[in-house]
Amino acid sequence: MANPTAAMLVIGDEILSGRTRDANMHYLAGELTKHGIDLKEVRIVSDDAPAIEAAVRALSEAHDHVFTSGGIGPTHDDITADCIARAFGVHIDVRDDARTLLEAHYEKSGLELNDARLRMARIPEGAELIDNPVSTAPGFTINNVHVMAGVPLVFQAMVASVLPSLIGGSPLLSQTLRVDRGEGDIAATLAALAKDFGDLSIGCYPFQTNGVFGANVVVRGTEGGRIDAAMTRLAKEIEL
Repeated sequence: MANPTAAMLVIGDEILSGRTRDANMHYLAGELTKHGIDLKEVRIVSDDAPAIEAAVRALSEAHDHVFTSGGIGPTHDDITADCIARAFGVHIDVRDDARTLLEAHYEKSGLELNDARLRMARIPEGAELIDNPVSTAPGFTINNVHVMAGVPLVFQAMVASVLPSLIGGSPLLSQTLRVDRGEGDIAATLAALAKDFGDLSIGCYPFQTNGVFGANVVVRGTEGGRIDAAMTRLAKEIEL
């Protein structure tokens, strides 16, 4: 049986402008791989409501899970929660359980739970809260969409909160073989290998070091024996 699939939607002008480098995609991909969920697609959209709504609907229909990153903070440009609610046609408002979490957090910290901070308690109707042990303000899950903060430390904590509740498949395994030859020299060998091992993913990633061309060949799959067989054949055919 094939593994469940996932997509990620990264939201924020700061990512597209180059001001902020996204780290969440790399982290999520690694965690999903270990859990047996295949990350198939990643989109990045600006803080534009119609674009967010359209992307959420499309990704939700195409994949088993969607993870969003960014846009659920206290400022005017944090519009993700509202966009998610509109995408699924549900009401959104401050929810008592989310408010209670924030009240306790800000009372303990000695800060005021003002109107801006209270925006982080606005949750679409029917959603389940995602625990945030770092800064308390929750994410939420609605249908198959998991809505998370963009701050990497908080995002990672939310992923850790969600993953145990998701049914995964077989973890993806991989082996890498360094070949000190150019891609053109090994392309035919790799094509034949890919044809005969259609159940595996075979990637070729070139590099150049001190004027020498080479490539790292990565073989991925869920069955260790098949990967071993493919790597053994590859090493033999290129006579390493």
